[in-house]
Amino acid sequence: MAGLWSGSGVLRRKPIEHIEEAEGGAGEQLSRSLGLRHLTAIGVGGIIGAGVFTLAGTVANGKAGPAVLISFLIAGLASACAALSYAEFAGLIPKAGSAYTYGYAVLGEIGGWFIGWDLLLEYTAIVAVVAIGISGYFSFLMEEMNVELPKAILGAPGTGGGHKVDLFAMVLCLLIAFALTRGVKSAARFELIVVVIKVAIVLLVIGVGVFHIRTGNYEPFFPFGVSGAFTGAATVFFAVFGYDAMSTAAEESQDAQKHMPKAIIYSLVISMVLYVLCCLVLTGMQDYKDIDPESGFSTAFKAAGLSGVADIIAVGAIVGILTVMFTFMMGVTRVWFAMSRDGLLPKWFAKTHPVRKVPTRVTWIVGVGSALIAGFLPIEEAAEMTNIGILLAFVVVCVAVIVLRYRQPDLPRKFRCPGMPVVPILGVVFSIWLTTYLTWETWMRFGVWFLIGLVVYFGYSYRRSEMAKQGAVPERSAESEDAPGKDAPGE
Repeated sequence: MAGLWSGSGVLRRKPIEHIEEAEGGAGEQLSRSLGLRHLTAIGVGGIIGAGVFTLAGTVANGKAGPAVLISFLIAGLASACAALSYAEFAGLIPKAGSAYTYGYAVLGEIGGWFIGWDLLLEYTAIVAVVAIGISGYFSFLMEEMNVELPKAILGAPGTGGGHKVDLFAMVLCLLIAFALTRGVKSAARFELIVVVIKVAIVLLVIGVGVFHIRTGNYEPFFPFGVSGAFTGAATVFFAVFGYDAMSTAAEESQDAQKHMPKAIIYSLVISMVLYVLCCLVLTGMQDYKDIDPESGFSTAFKAAGLSGVADIIAVGAIVGILTVMFTFMMGVTRVWFAMSRDGLLPKWFAKTHPVRKVPTRVTWIVGVGSALIAGFLPIEEAAEMTNIGILLAFVVVCVAVIVLRYRQPDLPRKFRCPGMPVVPILGVVFSIWLTTYLTWETWMRFGVWFLIGLVVYFGYSYRRSEMAKQGAVPERSAESEDAPGKDAPGE
């Protein structure tokens, strides 16, 4: 039993300074072809989506009123604490896998395994949820254009109206999978173009809407009390991450140590500025009680006599949310690839395309899996699968960055999380606080997935991982820890 929990057991760690060599020896590598603008676009694409086009109106109408602005700021602050921790790791460990890889290197194999195992489900479910949301906008637009589609293909069973399958959502999942198999550079170029279009539409909303603001709509600013703003923050928090999925693409960055930290911070800052401005416009154009919880901006602009702009916003919502699917499907395939390359899952999954150097096998598996969830589960049930894993990933990363800073303070960090250890601790506190808003059904589903993970790990992964084959992970020698030249320039 002692050996199970020793450095040669489930707590064995991947030496950070040897990760490049260890993974290089495993065979499969990804193509480094993403520049800073591509990475930032992927991050912005993953963050800006439902937060602008749906959640802002939902929270303003029923939870926070005009104080939805404060909700986004609180959520952004909480997310920033984790983002700074991610940025330090992204510059230090520029490999695929994000929180999984960081947890494996710092907290041991069992910690890395469970955060990776959890993200496989969470990210896949997020792709499905977003696809269902886009399908709803698509159905609305078809009705506006007087195009009648068979009810049976417009929604999952149990959603009413004779629905049997959400065919459009399924097709979207498969199309995103196809795009990702074409090569990461081509896919990222597509993502960059779509993100530019999305940001342009958001700027259109702000630029036109600002002329229709009535300051009286901001009163009362806290109609649900200050607690309403905090409750709203727990809801919109899930609209201010995305950089975590983007960080899984570190191994495909041209200069990951330099670009990844910048891309994480840039994407969050850009998104938060746009979120705040959009909230000011939305709650200024309409009284919070009149804001449509599902299509707030479209109805607000229609009420202002700007139907043309409202239609553009509806189309923009579809395009904008599409990029979220891209980011999270890319994220789950890179986590899966990293776990398989490490031997925690069968190596067959880590096989990359001989020319495009992308993990096509896992991409198609995720594409089909997310399509099945999107096609046959109502959005409420699919959404319940998406929350807890992200928060636990944030906790793992924030804890790991503190542990590693004290365990190996002289590692060459290109970016250092400021305010150590206060900022990461705040990230942990915020994340744990937000888990208290999750339903018992969410915890139950997580528990079932956790138990399945235990069976897979001890039945397969524990003895077949690359670290198990190599034996116990050697601790760093005193000479290595004291070696000169470890500090990054300017530290």
